[in-house]
Amino acid sequence: MEYVKPIKRAMPLEFKDIFKHNQDWLKEKLDLDPDYFTKLSIKQTPSILYIGCCDSRVNPESIIGASPGDMFVHRNVANLVLESDVNSKSAIAFALEQLKVKHIIVVGHYHCGGIEAAMSFKDYGTLNDWLENIREEYQTYKEELDALGDGEKRNERLVELNVLEQCKHIANNPDFQKAQKEYGVELHAFVFDLNTGKIIDLEYEKIA
Repeated sequence: MEYVKPIKRAMPLEFKDIFKHNQDWLKEKLDLDPDYFTKLSIKQTPSILYIGCCDSRVNPESIIGASPGDMFVHRNVANLVLESDVNSKSAIAFALEQLKVKHIIVVGHYHCGGIEAAMSFKDYGTLNDWLENIREEYQTYKEELDALGDGEKRNERLVELNVLEQCKHIANNPDFQKAQKEYGVELHAFVFDLNTGKIIDLEYEKIA
């Protein structure tokens, strides 16, 4: 896979500069390959479905070194895959039935705001229903998590446990089970460490 470098900027992206940066990016791509966008417009054939958190600090393509077209991406707060969530179920169904992806990776990340919010047990209004799924996970693993004592360690461990739980949900998905039988799609659990930039493989396939 060709790694696509992000455009370097001295300051964070400002809304007013979006179109200027788009033109800079466009020129950069065309200078490298005049047919870049012609090739990009051809039907997508990704081999990976990436399910991750919508945290602004985690760029799926950048952390994995992927190019546009390499991955089909679904993101939400705290990378949840719920039976009740038609959005994630639809993304999985499309990825498996139409794109025939060979791998599904669930990617959580340390310092996840969704995990932190769920652990605080504060009232977050509209978010409460979504966070309740993580709070239930906390109760399931409460003894293990409370034994860690330190808040950051508990957060990191819940991030890991949450990723593994979402993999379990996918493993029970009828579309996934069908694809696994038909062509052997594989399921993986990863965590991105914001402190080091490394991806950690939780080796779900060994504990499933």
